[in-house]
Amino acid sequence: MEKKEVMVMNLKPGVAETEGARRATGVSATAALHGSGTQSVVPSPEVPEKARRRHYTAAYKHRILKEAADCKKQGQVGALLRRETFDSINYFDLEDPSSLARLTEPMTALQNLKGIVVIDEIQRRPELFPILRVLSDRHPLPARFLILGSASPGLLRQSSESLAGRQETIAIGGFSLDDVGIKRHDQHWLRGGLPLSFLAKDETDSLAWRKSFIQTFLERDVPQFGIAVPGPTLLRFWSMLAHYSGQIWNAAEPARSLGISEPSVRRYLDILEGLFIVRQLKPWHENLKKRQVKSPKIYFRDSGLLHQMLGIRTMTDLLLHPKCGASWEGCIVEEVLATIETDEVFFWATHAGAELDLLLLKGNQRIGVEIKRSDAPALTPSMRAAMNDLGLHKLFVIYPGTKRYALGYNIEVLPVDDLPTVGN
Repeated sequence: MEKKEVMVMNLKPGVAETEGARRATGVSATAALHGSGTQSVVPSPEVPEKARRRHYTAAYKHRILKEAADCKKQGQVGALLRRETFDSINYFDLEDPSSLARLTEPMTALQNLKGIVVIDEIQRRPELFPILRVLSDRHPLPARFLILGSASPGLLRQSSESLAGRQETIAIGGFSLDDVGIKRHDQHWLRGGLPLSFLAKDETDSLAWRKSFIQTFLERDVPQFGIAVPGPTLLRFWSMLAHYSGQIWNAAEPARSLGISEPSVRRYLDILEGLFIVRQLKPWHENLKKRQVKSPKIYFRDSGLLHQMLGIRTMTDLLLHPKCGASWEGCIVEEVLATIETDEVFFWATHAGAELDLLLLKGNQRIGVEIKRSDAPALTPSMRAAMNDLGLHKLFVIYPGTKRYALGYNIEVLPVDDLPTVGN
């Protein structure tokens, strides 16, 4: 799947640095385990501490990217991941028949392992969660578990029930712009960050992979979660949703088009959010005199999948498409949220027309982000309204240019390449 939920049980600082691993491989968090020096460590059974991000050198990232791009045969990418994992005996891919065979008797297979144990695609074996709970409660604790899955805890309810108080969940995705470099921004925007789509040899192969992914997702992945929605119906809804990208959500129109109720449409939307296909950005509203929008805003988590649904094949198609601006906005939203650590995130809009693309809450600070695909963004009435009405400490305007400049007090225009400085 394109997005992963990482559930880390009984963490030790410096061990489960999953964000850096995702940025290194774009596929899983297993690379974070390589070279961490955890093979001989007997972890402490104390209350887990918060996982810390690990940052990899550009040389390391580029090496992994090149090696992944050179993987042509079936199984080579998996072999690369296993190599980057410190000990392959501790790595279980639940889409791999050999791993499934090893887990025929899961308690026997897992109870004697030491160090970090990686279990990928956990959604295929939810019955493992009670066993993992038992194993994580041992004292002293010989192993910690890094659990990866392609669904949110809301869809993996058994995990949240059986592992409550024993896990930390971290969302990771595909390649970010920071991984691939600003020079490949157009390719990243067009193809998205899913590794096999981004690394395809040409646009034809990238399109073919995304088409196959969508088909597999609907035919295999959705039913395995017990979601009783016909594949053709969900595909139609998914296609309709592409035209709502970057817009305020209104369930009435899709419900009429599909001939179903609005609650059913909302359920479909929640399903796609739980499977990391779309993001529902919540609106911010306070007890202000101005009437504020209270419906969520919809974004596709991966721009390549959005373009597949819109029939966009080339960069020329993208630049001429009516959804070009919304597509770029959604792409940058994901980059901002992948780059900046925040407590909460919202958008803000009033019925009078004032808008703010992102409101980031970080500690006691309110940071605004406005996304403008223009050559030289200027100060707008919406920016002034956001600064005054929301009490923003800073407002950043992200654009595709190269120069950084001020628009006013605490309002600054930033190139996309300067995103890592936001919120620091």
